[in-house]
Amino acid sequence: MKTAVLKSKEGFRSQLSRAWKLSVPAILTQFSTIAMQYIDSAMVGNLGANASAAIGLVSTSTWLMGGVIGAVSVGFSVQVAQYIGAEEPQNARRVIKHGLVTSLIASTIIGLLGVVVSSSLPRWLGGEEALWKDAGAYFLVFAVTLPFIGLNGMASAFLQSSGNMVVPSVLNSLMCVLDVLFNAFFVPRYGVLGAAIGTGLAYATVCFLELWICCFRYEPLRLNRKEKCPLDISILRRALKIGTPVGVESIAISGAYVASTMIIAPLGAVSIAAHSFAITAESICYMPGFGVARAASILVGQSIGARDYHLARRYAYITVIFGSAMMALTGIIMYIICPFVFGLLTPVVEVQRVATQILRIGLIAEPLFGVSMVASGALQGAEDTLVPSILNLLSIWGVRLTLAMILVPIYGIHGMWVAMAVELCVRGLLLLTRLIRSKYLKPVANKEKS
Repeated sequence: MKTAVLKSKEGFRSQLSRAWKLSVPAILTQFSTIAMQYIDSAMVGNLGANASAAIGLVSTSTWLMGGVIGAVSVGFSVQVAQYIGAEEPQNARRVIKHGLVTSLIASTIIGLLGVVVSSSLPRWLGGEEALWKDAGAYFLVFAVTLPFIGLNGMASAFLQSSGNMVVPSVLNSLMCVLDVLFNAFFVPRYGVLGAAIGTGLAYATVCFLELWICCFRYEPLRLNRKEKCPLDISILRRALKIGTPVGVESIAISGAYVASTMIIAPLGAVSIAAHSFAITAESICYMPGFGVARAASILVGQSIGARDYHLARRYAYITVIFGSAMMALTGIIMYIICPFVFGLLTPVVEVQRVATQILRIGLIAEPLFGVSMVASGALQGAEDTLVPSILNLLSIWGVRLTLAMILVPIYGIHGMWVAMAVELCVRGLLLLTRLIRSKYLKPVANKEKS
């Protein structure tokens, strides 16, 4: 199977079609991941508000750990996309070997740290004592599963970077099915802990399949024993340069999410559960944004690998408009159907009511949230990660948390979501401005860089 060669001579319709063809499987991949969150939330939601609040209490901490591992993936997958665009698959395979080893080491270390703090974390976050046991158990299993999550994400990113979006989409759908089956067995027996076990087993199973296809079956990336691959510091240095700003950004943003959890923790189990369910429901609106952002990163990365900066800019603008429009549409749909969604996720009427109210506040920001996600993905494909990361940090720490500390004591959980909506709009405008001005999408600057 050969990867497609990007051409700037193609017309707008052809370029839009290519963006669409890459985006749809990426969106479906994201849908499967989000479906797993819905499955866990729905199955655990039937156990009561405290069970849902226990997962919600540590969810921001799981995002923190997953975000760091995701940054490692970005550092290597951008290189693979650019080598594929330059039609240098042998160099892409060298990057893959370095990336997989790095991911295994990093995810294992972070997972061990998670195991150590798992029992104390719920107390540190300010949760009610009734939530500590279940929240700690859930986080412990997640930490143990992290190496599988890291390797699966890395293999999926490599396949996507080469233009193969179908395999990750299919395997993530399989993961969703396995999650249902495992949860159906473990949740009735072990409650919140059972949800973590079911999800962990689903990740581990698909991880081995994804690695097998990436490393041994897919022709452009298939590893060859005859190709020697000694340690190459330049690959690691470049991955560090690309991934470090993304990792620092992820840590800081997830840290802000943890701080947000600490701000709302005193509001009680109903507010925490409603907040957790609202985020889970809103994630269906993220789905197009993340999918198109992934496509933007691949298209821009491959275009720059082929030294076609005009095409890279075209794809960046096309995908930003496309992603924003799709998130606006999903936001409108979710605004209408969210009461029904929360009725499926939890039987607690008060949680349903509060979750509906706060989600509708946040949905106002979906179009500009889409701009921020897709612009960030496009800039990552161009290796422009430092300034966008700084802009993200300034937005979430300077706008969201500041507003939250002012509004939450007055308006409760509703104040938190007002702060979130305002910040997402600010972030979208900042990232769009950076995309337009970025020197990394201009040939002169890239010649100087090389």
